[in-house]
Amino acid sequence: MFDTLSDRLSATFKNLRGRGRLSEADIEATAREIRIALLEADVALPVVRAFIKQVKERAAGSEVSKALNPAQQVIKIVNEELVGILGGETRRLRFAKNPPTVIMLAGLQGAGKTTLAGKLAKWLRTQGHSPLLVACDLQRPNAVNQLGVVAERAGVAVFAPEPGNGVGDPVAVARDSVAFARDKQYDVVIVDTAGRLGIDAELMQQAADIRDAVSPDEVLFVVDAMIGQDAVTTAEAFRDGVGFDGVVLSKLDGDARGGAALSVAHITGRQIMFASNGEGLDDFDAFHPDRMASRILGMGDVLSLIEKAEQTFSQQEAEKLAEKLSKGPKQFTLDDFLAQMEQVRKMGSISKLLGMMPGMGQMRDQINNLDERDVDRTAAIIKSMTPAEREDPKIINGSRRARIARGSGVDVSAVKNLVERFFEARKMMSKMAQGGGMPGMPGMPGMPGMGGGAGKKRGKQPPKKAKGKRRSGNPMKRQADEQAAAERKAGSGSFGLPGAGQDAGDFELPREFRDMLPPEK
Repeated sequence: MFDTLSDRLSATFKNLRGRGRLSEADIEATAREIRIALLEADVALPVVRAFIKQVKERAAGSEVSKALNPAQQVIKIVNEELVGILGGETRRLRFAKNPPTVIMLAGLQGAGKTTLAGKLAKWLRTQGHSPLLVACDLQRPNAVNQLGVVAERAGVAVFAPEPGNGVGDPVAVARDSVAFARDKQYDVVIVDTAGRLGIDAELMQQAADIRDAVSPDEVLFVVDAMIGQDAVTTAEAFRDGVGFDGVVLSKLDGDARGGAALSVAHITGRQIMFASNGEGLDDFDAFHPDRMASRILGMGDVLSLIEKAEQTFSQQEAEKLAEKLSKGPKQFTLDDFLAQMEQVRKMGSISKLLGMMPGMGQMRDQINNLDERDVDRTAAIIKSMTPAEREDPKIINGSRRARIARGSGVDVSAVKNLVERFFEARKMMSKMAQGGGMPGMPGMPGMPGMGGGAGKKRGKQPPKKAKGKRRSGNPMKRQADEQAAAERKAGSGSFGLPGAGQDAGDFELPREFRDMLPPEK
């Protein structure tokens, strides 16, 4: 959604690189480019004005003029201001002291309230809660049935005493659901209310009556992130007519320009709490303003990537695998390779995972065109092998490759390439487990399984300490060298990868990912 905005901002910051000092003209030109980028992203005009005013005031101040790297300081200011208009700190759900906690969803028809109710319920279930979905949309045809299907997919209970399709009293259903939840010991009640194609008095009155009947702990306004500035108008109408505590953005994976996300929190004074970024029930998470700002500026979202990995990968299985690798590369089999690949697939779309890595903005077209089915083809090839072949792929000769190819529906060359990639991956993983670090990267002393400590265990002598770079005897030249080194350090993104405003040309993906990317046009 923010691709166009990210590209425009990256180009703007690229023009600042290498500047030792920023003039007033540089700041004006940068502010003008940022203003155009925000307006093209359909951000509301009052938000753009407030944002540009803050950036210009801070950029003209001492924090930029006295910085070693003024361009990076400007990027830091823009990042902090983006976090500010996105709501500042992450807003968490408020739970009732005495269960059940009642959460009411409000919004227009078509915003995705019913599907989002299932996503929220499943997310709460993974947090250890027992949610109950309540069908209070009795107007839209088959809305009650849809909620029942979504609840079944999410693995949660549903309260739907009325058939809907214009039959039933939604206020009575909402009121009875709280008593039902208390009796059955559900600790969260999620009320799915009716919507309209537009704002009208009947919609507002019904939502207000349900709110008064159940006294919700949280009223969440669900807004379609693809409708642009209309989202702000709708949000203001709901805020004034019904009132809400937080915003949920749906369809954040769409191809709209993202103006709603950058406008609604600033205009309404209510923070964005959750974001839905896909069609699956798992494509839903808490909204973190700082992480979203980082994505917009092309810095990636490493924290979310780590959280996904922690939720998916078993610590016990990881320790077993590390122990196997430490005994030698031959201990790692194709069965282990398949298990690891399936674990990565559980984390979600490969293209979305790659998009969270810093410096991937310049490879966006290739990542977006990545064929997710390659993972399924690889799994099919491995599953077409015998146990002996998975244990020792070296025995796979020409006739075995032909049989495996027929069994998995691929070419013989695909089987050969997979085996070669497996041997490369095994060598790399074994090297990492034994303390060699990533290929092309130095080991990290003090971390288990990485760096110099492992060399002593293998009986090897520690490497000789490399000589440091000689310093010039000329004080002026030495100061210039130190300033250049500081600029290079400040210009690096997270983990040494390209940061905002940097070229990603020097960054290389592992071959396992490169092989999945389509060729450059």
